[in-house]
Amino acid sequence: MSASAVFILDMKGKVLISRNYKGDVDTTEIDHFLPLLTQQEEEGLTCPLLSRGKVHFLWIKHSNLYLVALTMKNSNASLVYSFLYKLVEVFTEYFKELEEESIQDNFVVVYELLDELMDFGFPQTTDSQILQEYITQEGNKLEVTKLRVPNTVTNAVSWRSEGIKYKKNEVFIDVIESVNLLVNANGNVLSSDIVGSVKLKVMLSGMPELRLGLNDRVLFGLTGRDKGKSVVMEDVKFHQCVRLSRFENDRTISFIPPDGDSELMSYRINAHVKPLIWIESVIEKFSHSRVEIMVKAKGQFKKQSVANSVQISVPVPSDVDSPRFKTSVGSAKYVPEKNVVIWTIKSFPGGKEFLMRAHFGLPSVDKDELEGRPPITVKFEIPYFTVSGIQVRYMKIIEKSGYQALPWVRYITQSGDYQLRTNS
Repeated sequence: MSASAVFILDMKGKVLISRNYKGDVDTTEIDHFLPLLTQQEEEGLTCPLLSRGKVHFLWIKHSNLYLVALTMKNSNASLVYSFLYKLVEVFTEYFKELEEESIQDNFVVVYELLDELMDFGFPQTTDSQILQEYITQEGNKLEVTKLRVPNTVTNAVSWRSEGIKYKKNEVFIDVIESVNLLVNANGNVLSSDIVGSVKLKVMLSGMPELRLGLNDRVLFGLTGRDKGKSVVMEDVKFHQCVRLSRFENDRTISFIPPDGDSELMSYRINAHVKPLIWIESVIEKFSHSRVEIMVKAKGQFKKQSVANSVQISVPVPSDVDSPRFKTSVGSAKYVPEKNVVIWTIKSFPGGKEFLMRAHFGLPSVDKDELEGRPPITVKFEIPYFTVSGIQVRYMKIIEKSGYQALPWVRYITQSGDYQLRTNS
C-alpha cells in the first residue's frame, strides 16, 4: 500500500494544497502534524515519520514547505518518500523554484499534476517530460482545446514518445566520476571512494534499443575474460528504462532510452584513491604581527592530462588583514566572509608543481577563544580521464529502420568532497 493523502503545508502548518486519494483518513488529521513535529524538535528527536493513533505522517521539508503523506496502513515507506522527492523534482521542473509563492501562483497546475502523479494512493506517471506533453503552464486554457492523452502514458515505454525524428542520429555518453577524499595532517588517506554516473543525451529517431558494454569485472568473470582492466561497481542504480532482469542474468545493460538528457545509471567504487592533486602547506603565525602561508600543489595524475578550473581553498584566522599574495601560476584572493584564501589555477598539467605564498597582518590584541582549523579543500575537473579506469567498451544501437547512428563518449573526473587536513 502507499499514501492515502498528500498535503503541502507552509512553515506555520497551514494547508496550501491537499489531495485525498483514498478517503480512509480524515483530512483534519493534518492539523496534528506541526504540533507533533514541534514537540519532537523540542525533545531533540526529530524523525521523518510521525504517528498519532493509527495515522502515520511521512514528511520531507523543501525550502519553506512541508510535503506530508498520510496513511493508516503498513505502507512501503521507501516508496512514499521516493514519491515525495519526485513531487519536488516535477514541481521544480514546472515552476523553476518550489516554494510557497510558486504553489499559490500555480495551484491549478499543481492539482492537475497531483491527479496524474498518483491514483488511489499509488504512483503513476512521474516523468516530467511526459507530463509536460499534456499538462501545460496555462492551466486555464486546457479546457479550450481537445487534448489527446499521449501514448506514452498508457504505453509500456512510458518514458519515450513515439514518432520522434532526427535528421542526424547521435548518442552522447558522459561518464562522470567524483572523487571523495579525506587526508589527515600526516599525509595519510583516511577515507576515499569514487561516485560515478553515466549520463546520456539521446538524439535518435523512432524507438531504438541500446546496449551498453562496460569493463565490469563481474561480466568479465562470467565470460571468462581477463579481469586485469576491469572495475567492481557497487550500489548500482539504474534509470527505469534499463531491463533489470537482463542485467541480473548476464550483466547486459539493455534499454530503450528517454529522448534528450537523462542519467542512465550511477555507481560507487570503494577503492583506495591516490590524491590527484596533492597539497602541502606551512602556516606560521607570529603573535601580534603576521601570518605567513606557503602552499605547494602537485598534480599526481598522468602528464598528458590537464586539470581545469582548479580552486584551492586555504583557511586563515578570522582576524587577519592586509593580504599580500605571490603565486607561480594562477591568482589568489582573500574571501573574508568565508575566512579563506582561494587560489585559482585555470589549467593544471599532470606532474607539475606550483607554489603560492600569502602574507597577512594580525591585530595587536589576541582573541580569547581558540579557533579550530578547517581542512584545505580542492575543486577541479579533469577531462578525458577516469580515476577508476572504467571504460565504455561498446554502445550498440538497434532500430527497425536500420539507420546508422554515432555514439560519442566523454570521460570526466571531478572533485567531490576533497579535503586535506592541516596541522593545528
